[in-house]
Amino acid sequence: MIDVKKTLKDAEAKMQSTADHLSDTFDHIRAGRATVKLLDGIKADYYGSPMDLTQVANCSCPDAKSIVIAPWEKSMLKVIEKAIIDSPLGITPENNGEIIRIGLPPMTEDRRRQLAKQAKSEAESAKVAVRNIRRDVIEMLKKDIKNGLPEDVEKDAENDMQKLHDKYIKILDAHYAAKETEIMSV
Repeated sequence: MIDVKKTLKDAEAKMQSTADHLSDTFDHIRAGRATVKLLDGIKADYYGSPMDLTQVANCSCPDAKSIVIAPWEKSMLKVIEKAIIDSPLGITPENNGEIIRIGLPPMTEDRRRQLAKQAKSEAESAKVAVRNIRRDVIEMLKKDIKNGLPEDVEKDAENDMQKLHDKYIKILDAHYAAKETEIMSV
């Protein structure tokens, strides 16, 4: 027989993990403001091994429209510049021999809509993950009735699972609404 409280606690942890993942994913979607998070996932070849830009350079945002990258070693300037050009960012960096500056152009209305659509897709994927967690737990509870779990305990656990589901769907909706507002504001 399963431990109902532990099962619900595990399900809540998975749902929280899904919400955290969505939040992290939203951090990587450009919303008009420059952020160092845009550089996550871009790797520069550092003496034969790929390294994150934040590990080979000091990355900062002096203002809302630019990112400045100051490599630890001057020899890394060209390598970092090439990594940024080859990345999916779609922006050409400026190299002045000391630092690399990335100027983020203002987004067009079409680009904003495209990013809002991408954010909606990510939010829907997170909602599906939360629904799947709920479904799996409820199926597990129903199967455990055969192993001696009382039906009233199963029904109470099912109701608690539904409340958890509703709570996390609201959290995901709030994350999406905030991101959409951020993307669509000019």
